[in-house]
Amino acid sequence: MSDLPRKAITRTAKLAALPLGFAGRATWGLGKRIGGRPAERVAREVQQRTAEQMFKVLGELKGGAMKLGQAMSVFESALPEEIARPYRAALTKLQDAAPPMPTHTIHAQLSERLGADWRELFQEFEDKPSAAASIGQVHRAVWHDGRAVAVKVQYPGAGEALLSDLNQLSRFARVLGPLVPGLDLKPLIAELRDRVAEELDYELEAESQRAHAAEYTEDSEIVVPEVVHQCNQVLITEWMEGIPLSEVISEGEPEQRDRAGQLLARFLFSGASRTGLLHADPHPGNFRLLPGDTPDGPPEQWKLGVLDFGSVNRLPEGLPTPIGVALRMALEGDAKAVYALMREEGFFKPTIDVDPDDLLEFLLPMLEPAQADSFLFDRKWIRGQAARVADRRSPVYELGNQLNLPPSYLLIHRVTLSTIGVLCQLGATVRMRDELEAWVPGFATDPEDDAAEDVAEGTAEEVAEGAAEDAVEAEAESETAAETEAAETSA
Repeated sequence: MSDLPRKAITRTAKLAALPLGFAGRATWGLGKRIGGRPAERVAREVQQRTAEQMFKVLGELKGGAMKLGQAMSVFESALPEEIARPYRAALTKLQDAAPPMPTHTIHAQLSERLGADWRELFQEFEDKPSAAASIGQVHRAVWHDGRAVAVKVQYPGAGEALLSDLNQLSRFARVLGPLVPGLDLKPLIAELRDRVAEELDYELEAESQRAHAAEYTEDSEIVVPEVVHQCNQVLITEWMEGIPLSEVISEGEPEQRDRAGQLLARFLFSGASRTGLLHADPHPGNFRLLPGDTPDGPPEQWKLGVLDFGSVNRLPEGLPTPIGVALRMALEGDAKAVYALMREEGFFKPTIDVDPDDLLEFLLPMLEPAQADSFLFDRKWIRGQAARVADRRSPVYELGNQLNLPPSYLLIHRVTLSTIGVLCQLGATVRMRDELEAWVPGFATDPEDDAAEDVAEGTAEEVAEGAAEDAVEAEAESETAAETEAAETSA
C-alpha cells in the first residue's frame, strides 16, 4: 500500500473516476440487457460493482473522501432495499477500517512528533494498526506505566488532502448523486468542509475527550477513555476493549440491539446537557459495547464506550430550548404555536408563508418515536419517512423545500439524523421519550419552560394579528383599485 496520495491532480483523477465509472458500468449494463439478460439482475451487478469501486477509492484516499463515505454509511437504512443492499456491505466497511498506511510512514511521524527515542515511551507498540480512519490510524500499545493505550497518528498531508477532497467532491456532487440515490450530498459535503480545522486539531480533540471523561467517570452506563498524552498530530488515550457497534448491527441479538440503541440515544441527548459538547460523529465505528466483567451476563448490564471526539458541536447551554418546546407543542397538536416558534427561530424565511396545520402534518410522522413509551426503529419506518418527504407529487415535498435550516441548527440536525440512521440499522426498540424528557430542555412540562412557551404563544398572536392586518390592507387596496377602475370607465 502506498502513502496517502497528496497531489491534488492524483486525488482529483481518482475521485473523477467514480462518476465516470458509474457511467461506464451503466453502458455495460445496457449492453447486457440488449444481449438478453434480465434487467433486474444486470442492475444489481452494476450497483455491486459501483459499491466495490466506491469503497476502494474512498478507502484508499482516506481524507475527505473516506469521511464522506463514513457519513453516507449511516444513511443507507433510509434507502429502498433494492438500492441499499449492494451498498450496505461496502459502506459499512468504512465505519471501522480502511487500507492501512505503511509502517515506515507511521514510524517517521512518531519520531518527528514524540522524538527519536519515542519507543522508550512504550513497553510495547504494535506496528499493525488496529483501525484506520479518515485522517489518522490507531495502533495498540502499552504505555511506559503499563497501561494499554490507543495511539492515534495523523497522516502526513491529511489537512491538505481533506480540503482538496471535499472541494472536489462538492464539484462532483451532482454527478455523484446516482451512486447513492435519495441522498443529497452537497449540503453534507459543505457541513463536513466547515469542520475541517477542528478535525485536524488533536489538541482540541484531547480537550473535548477530557471533558467527557471527567463528566462520565462515575457513570454506570457510558464510558469515555482517559487522555494519556497529546502532542501535534499524535493523540494517546487509554485502550478500550469491547464489541464494535457494527458487529451488533450485523449479528446482535434483539436484547443487545435494544441496549445499544438505548445507550446511544442516552449519550446523544445527555452529552450536550452534561458537558456543553455534542459528539458530532455518530457512525458505528466510534462506539463499543462493553460487557464488563460478566461477558455472558444480561445485555441490560452492558455499557457504551465512546471514541473519537475530533468533531463536536459546542453548546455551552446544552441543546437549544426551542427544540424541546417545539417538539412538545407539536405532540400536543398546537400547530400555530409550533409554526410561530419555528418562524421566530428562522426555520422559515420572511417571504415564506405556510399553513400551520400543514406544517404539523409534515412533522408529526417524524415524531412518532417521541409519542410512544417505546419505539421500534427499523429500516421500514425510516424508508417510509424518506419516501414521504421525497415524493415530488406530495404537498409534503413542497413544504419540506420551504423549510430553512438556521446555521446554529445544522450540525444538531445532521447528528440527530445520523443517530436515527444508526438506530434503524440496529433495529432497536428505544424509550426515546424518556431520554427527551430527561435531557432536552423544554420538552418536559416544567415551570422553567413557561417563559419560552409564552414567547411562542405571544409570537403566534403576533403572526395572527399581522395576517389580519395584511388582510385588511389587501381589502382596502382592492377597494381602491375597484373605485379607480370604475372612475376610469365612467370617464
